[in-house]
Amino acid sequence: MTHLDLRQKYFDFFSGKGHKILPSTSLVPENDPTTLFTGSGMQPLVPYLLGQPHPEGTRLVDIQKCFRSQDIEEVGDNRHHTFFEMMGNWSLGDYFKEEQLTQYWQFLTKELGFDPKKLHVTCFEGSAEAPRDEESAKIWRSLGVQDDHIHFYGVKKNWWSRSGTPEQMPVGEIGGPDSEMFYEFTKIEHDPKFGKNCHPNCDCGRFLEIGNSVFIQYQKQKDGSFKELKQKNVDFGGGLERTLSALNDNPDDFATDLFSPMIELMEEHIEKYTGQENRSLMRVISDHIKSSVFLINDGIVPSNKLQGYQLRRLIRRAMVKIDTLTKGSIDQEKGLTLVLLAYKVFKIYKGVYQFDEEHICKTITDEQNKFAKSLKSGLRELEKNISDNDTGKFAFDLFQTYGFPIEVTEEELKKRGFDLDKKQFEEIFKSHQELSRTAAKGMFKGGLADHSEIITKYHTATHLLQAALRQVLGAHVHQEGSNLTTERLRFDFSHHQKLTAEEIKKVEEIINEQISKGLDRKVETMTFEEAVKSGAMAFFKERYPEKVTVYSFGDPSVNSGQVFSKEICGGPHVENTKSLGKFKIFKEESVSAGIRRIYASLS
Repeated sequence: MTHLDLRQKYFDFFSGKGHKILPSTSLVPENDPTTLFTGSGMQPLVPYLLGQPHPEGTRLVDIQKCFRSQDIEEVGDNRHHTFFEMMGNWSLGDYFKEEQLTQYWQFLTKELGFDPKKLHVTCFEGSAEAPRDEESAKIWRSLGVQDDHIHFYGVKKNWWSRSGTPEQMPVGEIGGPDSEMFYEFTKIEHDPKFGKNCHPNCDCGRFLEIGNSVFIQYQKQKDGSFKELKQKNVDFGGGLERTLSALNDNPDDFATDLFSPMIELMEEHIEKYTGQENRSLMRVISDHIKSSVFLINDGIVPSNKLQGYQLRRLIRRAMVKIDTLTKGSIDQEKGLTLVLLAYKVFKIYKGVYQFDEEHICKTITDEQNKFAKSLKSGLRELEKNISDNDTGKFAFDLFQTYGFPIEVTEEELKKRGFDLDKKQFEEIFKSHQELSRTAAKGMFKGGLADHSEIITKYHTATHLLQAALRQVLGAHVHQEGSNLTTERLRFDFSHHQKLTAEEIKKVEEIINEQISKGLDRKVETMTFEEAVKSGAMAFFKERYPEKVTVYSFGDPSVNSGQVFSKEICGGPHVENTKSLGKFKIFKEESVSAGIRRIYASLS
């Protein structure tokens, strides 16, 4: 089965059950400072799981693109990816356990043709805070799942909340048990690495998790107890790549048509591959190029900070892996290149996603050229300063300053008769990671997901900022991205030149004038076409669902029949602009060609 077949079957099945199909949102969460990337299918829907009405109703289905940079070092085996897609279906206070488990079982066994004997399920074994989930187990039995294919696990495996286990959850947070689905690769059941105690969660490779139904049914109380929610939600997530692997009864995700065209291209350009190391290199390269294509397409540019740093890291790692794979012997003008692989990604997802191919290829090429220059600078530093005592520290400095992957430094050290002190490098690297995590806690605390007051204010301010920029600079201005913390907003927008001091002052004056007017918020639900006709701005690249939420600020009777700001958005927003305080721009800079960035604060 191809990935196109799987997508169509998934949407056909769940739309037939009354679910509205939602488009995938961007890999960069809109105005969510709690994380750099969209890393799960449920992430864009958190506000609705918390009770905010969704414009498309209570039954939803989508396939959400995701990115997880923390998995980058694991890529190279048969199942880890930095970019992946999650099939998701949700019930917002509609159906619950019985309908969810029944329809997922029907989808797997009837629509996809899975052999029930190869499927195993897991349930929550219970804790001091919540009872054992016998209800889900009873439903699975009624569907024909045998007792020896039903497994119970504790809070670390079969409990979901944003904060983790029940003990870690703060007062007021919601969560609940989940029930996971595993596929058993019976062709390899006699592999000697599988012991007698092999089970779904042992991570040996015999079992593969393909889906997880989360039942959000509890809210934590002040006394630490859990109270049943009136609106119980279902949050399902299933890995597209993993489900496809299971359908093909092959534990290697990279053997599916989501990766095989890239693997085959590499095989064509290199005479012969032998050994696991080469197969691992090809997996890393194909994963990194795919992730780079999607990140660039969602507006990220290579840089030394935040999302841009992860993109730069992916491209440079892919360059190094190709060089290692080919031993530097491939003519980059005629042979295997990152851009050539990028075109394979475009073809794989043709009809699913739209790509700005020219921009993506240029971005990759520009970064390759920059890295080539960095290599020369770094090698000069290596020649001048290296010694036996600090190879680990030197490797880290090259990594930090020039973006040198550790593999490059280790190879260059060997050429010069030095051994890399990996222990020293890892100690420094871990120390740096801890400092970064500490800083990130301050940078990303709060967030749209929990509707904190200050983040809500900054999110509302981005609407006013966009409207003011369009007044001062012109209608060509549109939002390219944003990031919020509890201290400031960052807003990226399309514009071809640096703003003058007069333009910045004018933007501030317009926004503060609208704040002082005390503009009321108006919320409307309408079709996308109706929203656009009504004058609502819709600047993000994603396709929108049939019905959308429109937020307006302004009094039409006062403002010549026109509201000041009107946008399609997911919220939340303040009720009246007077609560925002004073708006101040403190920095304006270039992001890339044609894209500017503003930093501003509220006081």
